[in-house]
Amino acid sequence: MRDSRTWSADRPGGTTPLLLRLPAALALGLLVLPVVALVVRADWRSLPADVTSPEALSALWLSFATSSVSTLVCLLLGVPLAVLLARSHGWTADVLRALVTLPLVLPPTVGGIALLFLLGRRGLVGQALDTWFGVTIPFTTLAVVIAQTFVAMPFLVLGVEGALRTVGTRYETVAATLGAGRWTVLRRVTLPLVAPGLLSGTVLCFARALGEFGATALFAGSTAGVTRTMPLAIYAAFNGAGVSQGTAVALSLLLVVTAVAVLLAARAWRPGRAA
Repeated sequence: MRDSRTWSADRPGGTTPLLLRLPAALALGLLVLPVVALVVRADWRSLPADVTSPEALSALWLSFATSSVSTLVCLLLGVPLAVLLARSHGWTADVLRALVTLPLVLPPTVGGIALLFLLGRRGLVGQALDTWFGVTIPFTTLAVVIAQTFVAMPFLVLGVEGALRTVGTRYETVAATLGAGRWTVLRRVTLPLVAPGLLSGTVLCFARALGEFGATALFAGSTAGVTRTMPLAIYAAFNGAGVSQGTAVALSLLLVVTAVAVLLAARAWRPGRAA
């Protein structure tokens, strides 16, 4: 007869010490209650009008447009970097991974300052662009895309790199042995194998770009219709400029809903997830 005191692995929390439940509940509350407070604070009667105001629609359109473009740039540049990172070994791989991870651990404002020093009118590259071609990047819509790409690309690269390391190189080796060229192996074998990880990284990349604030504020500024994305519109509202606070709360809720949808989509396409 089975001892009733024996923990069951198939029972929720069956193998988890009871003492962990209190700090786990506190952690969950710390993460969830601020969002609950935001929901409670919202004026649901004026929510449709707030979301559809000209200022809100402008910020919404700019956020989705720039996030889509930056995600596309991350795909074009990040997937090759992820392949290179996954196929590197030793200290080379460690250095590359550290460089890729750097934007994740840097404060976003530091990223904005770094972009200014690189692409500003007196920056390392920006001065040459301004002098030779008359191109000025800071405080333009292009600056928003660059800032979003800078902070979002690590999510895509690390996600795809992890998927590549998980599937290994066995199938690629078999395809090469059968006569497939490198591009054929990449297109017909490698990318299909990591498709769930690639999609997961893409949606996380888009979500991070959509919520980017710090680097964008310093590098692109907050000009309505040009660089004022949703996070910047929210910040401007709570500092007495731009849209009303009701619109700011509505945009905040919209960002929360978008983030939840993106995370659920990423979980649904997790490699190895059962249908």
